[in-house]
Amino acid sequence: MVNLPGSKLLAQTPISRDLETASLYQQGVTRYNRSDWQGAENAFRQALQREPNLAMARAYLGNIYLMQNRLDVAVQEYGEAIRLNPNLGETYYNLGLALQQQGKKEGAITAYRQALVIDPRRVEAYYNLGLVLYEQGLLQEAIAAYQDAINLEPSKVNAHHNLAIALQQTGKMEEAIVAYREVLKLDPQNAAAYSNLGSLMAMQGRPEEAIAAYTQAVRQDPKNALAYYNLGITLYNQGDLQKASNAFKRAQEEYSQQGNLEQTEKTEQLMQQVAQKIEEQKLQQRQASTPKPTDNATNNLLEKLTQLTAPKEQPANSGAVTVSDEQKQFPPIFPNTNSR
Repeated sequence: MVNLPGSKLLAQTPISRDLETASLYQQGVTRYNRSDWQGAENAFRQALQREPNLAMARAYLGNIYLMQNRLDVAVQEYGEAIRLNPNLGETYYNLGLALQQQGKKEGAITAYRQALVIDPRRVEAYYNLGLVLYEQGLLQEAIAAYQDAINLEPSKVNAHHNLAIALQQTGKMEEAIVAYREVLKLDPQNAAAYSNLGSLMAMQGRPEEAIAAYTQAVRQDPKNALAYYNLGITLYNQGDLQKASNAFKRAQEEYSQQGNLEQTEKTEQLMQQVAQKIEEQKLQQRQASTPKPTDNATNNLLEKLTQLTAPKEQPANSGAVTVSDEQKQFPPIFPNTNSR
């Protein structure tokens, strides 16, 4: 988002004592507000030819170039505007946007912080500052920035979501859970928050709550392959093999449609393991339901046959790819944490 300099404020403040310059500048503002970028640029350029020190004309030009993704000239115009008037908080903020898009993260951090020195209540500056700090690995500072944004605008869903992710990354699991729940209060259809919450619950040893969260995630987003995958893992670890198989099947289908061959193959392997485990259980149930012979002679014969036909015990680490009698524990996979 590019902030629009306040035209009402400009109307109260004389831009130039030269009437022609002031008229050209006002034409630029009017055309800018109508999204007539070329007309606005021409008017501002003409005003600057008459009076090169019009800081706000430079700021408007920076905005035009930023929206046109002409980042180099946008940064140049913002820098010139700030040189002429160091108190332009909006211009520092928009400079931060341009630098962030250029990948110049240190410069963006400096610009956002300067914008907040001038205007400490600029919510978007705190939020974007948090994004850049997170990308730089400065998680504690990112957490503080997101919290500042939330303090000013408690209903800002993305700030709560990114706060939860940063808390999760720093190991503050309970605080992250609280933050995800706050996201879901504000946005009950947020599939990503349900999915992340499910993974946290699974790691906390709260499988029923994890299953409930993953189920909500796929209900809100039926194409969420990762939520199906993690739901399958949690169901498997709970011993609900048929439901786990169904979840893995959906995950495999979605990964395949996404063209994610690695996860498709991985999920297919899990499906095979679960299918094998289901067959083992069915075999055990059939054997348990078969009446046992009572005749001593028959028992002796069965014992001898068993001794003759029993396979040799496999040495340890024989390399057999099977699911053990005890449930194999699969850890949850966390989703992509790049949430804006």
